Amino acid sequence: MNSSEIISGAKEELICIICPIGCSLEVYRDSDDIHVKGALCPKGIEYAKQEFLDPRRVVMTVVRVKNGDLPVVSVKTSVPVLKKCINDIMMITASIEVVAPVEIGQVIARDICGANIVATREVKKINNCD
Repeated sequence: MNSSEIISGAKEELICIICPIGCSLEVYRDSDDIHVKGALCPKGIEYAKQEFLDPRRVVMTVVRVKNGDLPVVSVKTSVPVLKKCINDIMMITASIEVVAPVEIGQVIARDICGANIVATREVKKINNCD
C-alpha cells in the first residue's frame, strides 16, 4: 500500500522501536494529514509516519559458500527495502552461491529491490580446495 492508497480514516497501532521507551503509537490519516498519538519525541513521530506510509526493513539472511570454512555466510541488505520486496530478496538469495574467501562488507549481489546484498562476516577459503 502506498500513500495514495491509504484512505482517510485508516488507522494503525504501532510500538515505536527508535529507543528503549517503546511508545505505543496510534497513526491515522485525516484528509491529507497523517496524525500520530502517543509519541514522546519527534523521532517517534517520524518513525510512525514512515511505517504508516512506506514501511521498510533491513533484510538479513544467509547465502551458500563453496570451498569455505563455513557452509554459509550471513548477509544483509545495504539499506532498508520495501516490506513487499522481502520475499523476492529471500528467493534470490536462496539461489546464490559464492566462492570463498568472503570478506565483511563484500557485495554479494547488486541492486535487488534497490539494495545491495552485503556479507556481514568473513568466510575463509579451505586450503585443500582449488
